[in-house]
Amino acid sequence: MLSFRDITIRLGGRAIIEGASAAIPQRARVGFIGRNGAGKSTLMKAIAGMIEPDNGSVDIPRSARFGYLRQDAPSGQTSAFDTVLEADIERAELLTEAETQTDPDRLGHIYERLDQIDAYEAPARAGRILKGLGFDEAMQARPMDSFSGGWRMRVALASLLFLNPDILLLDEPSNHLDLEAVMWLEGFLRAYRGTILLISHERDLLNNVADHILHLDRGQTTLYVGGYDAFERQRAERMAQQAAAREKQVAEREKLQAFVDRWRAKASKAKQAQSRVKALERMQPIAAVAEDPSMRFDFPNPQGLRPPLLTLDHAAVGYEEGKPILSRLGLRLDPDDRIALLGRNGNGKTTLARMIAGELPVMAGEMTTATKLTVGYFTQYQVEELDPDATPVETMGRVMKGATPVQVRSQLGRFGFSGDKALTKVGKLSGGERARLALALVTHNAPHLLILDEPTNHLDVDTREALVQALAEFKGAVVLVSHDRHMLELVADRLFLVDGGTAREFDGTIEEYAAFVVSGKPAPGSAPAPADKKEERRAAAQAREGSSGLRKAVSDAEDRISKAQKSLAEIDAALAGKPPKWLKALSMGDLMKRRGEVESELEEAEATWLRATETLESAN
Repeated sequence: MLSFRDITIRLGGRAIIEGASAAIPQRARVGFIGRNGAGKSTLMKAIAGMIEPDNGSVDIPRSARFGYLRQDAPSGQTSAFDTVLEADIERAELLTEAETQTDPDRLGHIYERLDQIDAYEAPARAGRILKGLGFDEAMQARPMDSFSGGWRMRVALASLLFLNPDILLLDEPSNHLDLEAVMWLEGFLRAYRGTILLISHERDLLNNVADHILHLDRGQTTLYVGGYDAFERQRAERMAQQAAAREKQVAEREKLQAFVDRWRAKASKAKQAQSRVKALERMQPIAAVAEDPSMRFDFPNPQGLRPPLLTLDHAAVGYEEGKPILSRLGLRLDPDDRIALLGRNGNGKTTLARMIAGELPVMAGEMTTATKLTVGYFTQYQVEELDPDATPVETMGRVMKGATPVQVRSQLGRFGFSGDKALTKVGKLSGGERARLALALVTHNAPHLLILDEPTNHLDVDTREALVQALAEFKGAVVLVSHDRHMLELVADRLFLVDGGTAREFDGTIEEYAAFVVSGKPAPGSAPAPADKKEERRAAAQAREGSSGLRKAVSDAEDRISKAQKSLAEIDAALAGKPPKWLKALSMGDLMKRRGEVESELEEAEATWLRATETLESAN
């Protein structure tokens, strides 16, 4: 069991964690939540032993292996695949030693240990994890320096999951993932056999993975049983009880004070009055349930425009002339539309959003916009590029040129920046506060169309709910890119799938899309309709040939299974010291790597055979 007692951590003389305690059951999957800036990451680092608390202790089972997701992304010329494999230092050292070890006894111990840690299966497992996080085979072979920071953080996450520690500590693992990768991660964590402590602000991830919720509030931690929805119900009950207790206490204090004020001067009642003064002093005030200004969003509503706001007709867009990323785009956007763009990272969601925002020109076809259309476009880059030495007032004043100080303050107040907070240096604001400031900046001119590309990164659960509510009240159109399913379900009423070099409307719900992603089948409506009679005839011919194609797929898969099984037997013989001729030249490390590859091929062939067989049977 992982536990910590009376943890106190001070930063700059201020206690951000004060007397926090919790006992986490073995193999529990704990969602760790709290407001932005509450100290979740700081407490997790203390649990991981990365920082020393001022007071208190952390108790960890003696033999338990820890795994912590660091925020520094790996780099260098090593491939993504090898970076993940090298994360298991023990495996790498044993393989290196096996290459030169001549002592038979020591060599036997090495092979026994390699077998205990599943070293033979490691390459296949590393490949599966990377694939689940969005890396195809070509990407797995690319050097780390060729990836952006977000993709390198995915490799860091893959490396940690590959290590399979007894206690897994994850700090916002979904920030750099798309919706598809988040759903894969959910499945992986649900099946995880160790203890998980997961910092996250995603309601669906917490509901689908966590069986406990650890809530950090005002330096104290409380452990709840159940997922996030269960926690929210229990918290609401506690808050109601707290409000009732405070109301009762206020009435009691008033009653005691009235007695003191009336009888303090009278000799016969002085003793009773003094006892009531002492009762007042002993009475610890119950805190009021306060509204948090950091949860405030209030988008200014635009002037009305006649529909459509924007239309795309066979449009194409990209970054290099003659090489469009997306083409054959058709879309009509009206003032009351709420559209979500779905699809894996790299398929072109941001490219489409930038074209709609007017940041990328149309390469072919047409994009027509309404006269006087204004667009507010939010991206994480805007959050990162804010001037850390400026205050929110100064930052907003630069954008609202010619506006009075009252108008600048009014726009900031819509997003919770009032009083001293509006005069705080941006560099001292939390990630969530900077995101709110960026939203205030892009909406200062009351845009008719609001484009939000991953707006929930760095926002806690309650603030995300406030953003959803603000979008519901916004009178303009919204185009949303997000991996937060809860937000997509509550905001979007139209879904567009960006895939295969184009975008088309998805006829289904977010739940249905999630089901198709998990199943690996193509989503309904993802295949383009035949453009002419020639295409119709070709589709009909393919349908007629479908059965024979399925039978061939079954036969081919059976051949692949047979060859893979034969190769595994030969590799196992080589590992036992009886290699066939074609394997004699391979080292022990190469043999194990090859074994992992063959196991992966066998898994894929068996899955292909199963799908083809089931489809053939249903077709007959």
